[in-house]
Amino acid sequence: MSDKKTGASQAHGLRYPFEDIPKEGEPIEVADGIFWVRMTLPYSLDHINLWLLRDGDGWTIVDTCVDTKGSRAHYETLFTGFMGGKPLKKVIVTHLHPDHVGLAGWLVERFDAEFYMTRTDYLMCRTMAGDTGKTAPEEGIRFYRAAGFNDEALERYRERFGSFGSHIHPLPQAFRRIQQGDTIEIDGRDWHIEIGSGHAPEHACLYSPEMKVLISGDQVIPRISSNVSLFPTEPMGNPLQDWIDSCHRLKSVLPDDVLVLPAHNEPFYGLHARLQALIDGHEKSLVRLLEVCAEPRRAIDGKVFSVLFKRRIGREVFFMASGESLSHLMCLVHRGKLEMNFDENGVCYYQQTAA
Repeated sequence: MSDKKTGASQAHGLRYPFEDIPKEGEPIEVADGIFWVRMTLPYSLDHINLWLLRDGDGWTIVDTCVDTKGSRAHYETLFTGFMGGKPLKKVIVTHLHPDHVGLAGWLVERFDAEFYMTRTDYLMCRTMAGDTGKTAPEEGIRFYRAAGFNDEALERYRERFGSFGSHIHPLPQAFRRIQQGDTIEIDGRDWHIEIGSGHAPEHACLYSPEMKVLISGDQVIPRISSNVSLFPTEPMGNPLQDWIDSCHRLKSVLPDDVLVLPAHNEPFYGLHARLQALIDGHEKSLVRLLEVCAEPRRAIDGKVFSVLFKRRIGREVFFMASGESLSHLMCLVHRGKLEMNFDENGVCYYQQTAA
C-alpha cells in the first residue's frame, strides 16, 4: 500500500523498480526482510527513507528521522502495528545530520537497543548539539565575513547558530563504533561497512553481498546531489575532494548490480552510473567556476552562484549555497588553480593563479 505512485521507470541510466511509496504505518518490502519506511521532514526536503530490517526475534533500523511529535507518532503506529510488538535490537545511524540521528537516543532508551555509528560523526554530532543555546563564535563571524556576508547575513548566522540540536533527542552516552571494513550481522546475514566522506565526515553505508543491496544513506542519492559544504570549524578543509574521492572509491569496490536504498528519493539500480554522474557534475562545475574566477570573486557573488546552481538562490537556501560555493572554491585552491586574497575588511577574493 502507498499514498503515492512513482511508477517503475528508467532515466539517466538508473532504473526505479518500485511503483509505490510507503504510507504511514505500512512499510514496503524491497528485499527479503528489508522494509522501506518513509517519514516526513519539516524541511524543504520533505521526507527521509528509513530501512527496517527483520532481525531474528526483533528488528534493526537504519537511520531514525528528526525528533518531532509527528515522527514519534509514526513510530508508535509502527511499534503496535507492523512491527508486531517486537523490539528494536539495533539502531544504526549512517551519519550525524538530524534527519538521520534525531530519534536515535529515544529509540535506544525505549528498547535498550545497541547503537551503532562511526566515531567521527558521533563525536561531531555531540559537539554540535552541545552548542545549543550558545552565542556564535568569532571564528564563525570571521569565516562568513570572508565569504562576503553583509551585516544582515551575519546577524542571521548569529540567530541560526546553536540550532543544530533542536530536532535531536540527546544521543546515547555510549555507542558501538563502526568503521571501514567492519561487518555487522543482521538476521544471520553479514553487512559490510563502506565509508564515504564529504557530505559528512565519516558516513557509513551498509552493503550486503549476499542480497546485493546497498543502504547508501546520503552518500548516493538518485535524483539530487547531497550538499557538500565548507564550515567555519575547518575553514581550510577540502570536503569536495573528499566527496569526489569517495565516489571514485565506492565505484571501484562495489558491484554495479546492487539495489541501492537511499535516504531520499526512491530505491534504484544503476550505482556506477549515478556515482559517475555525481563525479562528473562536480568536475564540470569546477571547470566553470575556474573560468569565472579569471576576475576576483567572492564566494557569494552572483556569477559564482550562477555557475554552480540551476535554481535561484533565495534566502531559504542561502547558507547551504554559500557552504557549497566555498567547498568548490577551496577545492580549486587545494588543486593550485585559485589563490585567495583578503581586502582590508577581511573579505576573501578568489582568482586564478598566475600562469
